[in-house]
Amino acid sequence: MDSSDSLNTMCDVLIIGSGIAGLSMALKVANIGKVIVLTKTNLTECATILAQAGISAVLSSNDSFDTHIRDTVNVGDGLCHQDVVEKIVSAAPERIEELVKWGVQFSKQDNDQYDLGLEAGHSYRRVVHSKDITGANIQKALVNRVLEDSRITVLENHIAINLKVRAGRCLGAYVLDKNQDRVKNFAAKVTVLATGGLGKAFLYTSNPDISSGDGIAMAYRAGATVMNMEFIQFHPTLLYHPHAKSFLISEALRGEGAKLIDETGSRFMPSYDSRLELAPRDVVARAIDSELKRSGNDCLFLDISFKDSDFIKNRFPGIFTKCFELGIDITKEPIPIVPAAHYAIGGVKTSVSGQTDIPGLLAIGETACTGFHGANRLASNSLLESSVMAHYAAQECRNLLTKGNHVCSFSPWHSGDAVDSDESVVVSQNWMELRLLMWNYVGVVRSDKRFRRAQQRIHLLQDEINQYYWNFHLTSDLIELRNLADVAQMIINAGFHRKESRGVHYTIDYPTKRKTSKDTLLRKSVRSEIFNSSKCD
Repeated sequence: MDSSDSLNTMCDVLIIGSGIAGLSMALKVANIGKVIVLTKTNLTECATILAQAGISAVLSSNDSFDTHIRDTVNVGDGLCHQDVVEKIVSAAPERIEELVKWGVQFSKQDNDQYDLGLEAGHSYRRVVHSKDITGANIQKALVNRVLEDSRITVLENHIAINLKVRAGRCLGAYVLDKNQDRVKNFAAKVTVLATGGLGKAFLYTSNPDISSGDGIAMAYRAGATVMNMEFIQFHPTLLYHPHAKSFLISEALRGEGAKLIDETGSRFMPSYDSRLELAPRDVVARAIDSELKRSGNDCLFLDISFKDSDFIKNRFPGIFTKCFELGIDITKEPIPIVPAAHYAIGGVKTSVSGQTDIPGLLAIGETACTGFHGANRLASNSLLESSVMAHYAAQECRNLLTKGNHVCSFSPWHSGDAVDSDESVVVSQNWMELRLLMWNYVGVVRSDKRFRRAQQRIHLLQDEINQYYWNFHLTSDLIELRNLADVAQMIINAGFHRKESRGVHYTIDYPTKRKTSKDTLLRKSVRSEIFNSSKCD
């Protein structure tokens, strides 16, 4: 230990993020050393809580791993990594039972078998759920277990700023303690990014406010490779209401027969796909986008009111209650909806065990990109991937610590000549500009012209944001804005260089797929570079 150790909080495993991936991993590595979990708000705010539908898993006798694998690969549109899909799908039943052991209560039928749901792209009912509040119940159970475990330290209101990398190895992170308004050093043998997605880069999103791409941006700035950032999945049905913020209308409604209609009550999906409302999300989202552009209307509608009232209230209590509070009785009238940025398929390039190309740094969950989802995520495969990655990343942690990974202190954060800001309006203005830019130019339907405009504008925004970043003391909003600008640039650059339409990436200039499929890889260097690698089989 040197004289700077007093400035560092030391631990064996530093986990940044507190959703299903981060908390599951914390529970699994609690017995191998000192574990710290950082969450930038609190344990009750994360994307996991908003997950309604459930976790896909083969649990019935008429289903099979091969079928689940085939469905995942088909929806992934030629870009899934076959070995990754096989590994994650085959691990699903064990992860479900583990969640049950941790206290999650999944919905069951009268015969005590799981009440499996059906969603778009699935050949069979295989979505394990807890009514329509699956994520909330998972998060509650995990939080209870973590808080009961004295070996795990949870620090709320701590937002990571940058990773500390020395000689190519990650040593930990600089973190803003929002309560004390000061930057702290967290030094760790292994640092794990589990910060979720980046939906707040878009005007309409199902994500919570905290989804600002922090882990992806920090890893990219540190020199890690990011992969397939152009693939942003837009959920077709976000509740459209002035007093509803980011409230998702689960795809499970369409799995139970809900129909998409226009303002006249006419179904429009027959004009777009033979699978109708159960077509993959990218197809449905583009159909809705097309109808909105054609009609000029602000929203379309999802109707399940023809189903039995008691069934609706029992199967979808969360959605029914939320809509009813807003004056919409879904048992009697259709639900106004719009598409919204929902899931970041791309992220930090990793193995299933979370390994990045920076030693000492792992990434799991939505922050990571393993190749599991390919170019389009199969519904309810995301909680599955997070749970499985946490399991294998915990094993990787054990290996790293066994090999003698050591903790190193590092110098404190220097603010230089930064002063308190007297013009915070710059942050809010740039945030809104960024979200409008991404929605209008890099949304559901794209083009080269839109990408060029987006590139020009994102560079201007980044210049303003970086100038503000260096001139003024850090705030949580400024850290998130900087991260959003960085991930927005990655999405734009990756999208512009994919000269085809594949999965959720659709461009009017290249409406067909190329014969060969490649991942898009980006790595920050002296000069940002883009390169392709062949698909991993």
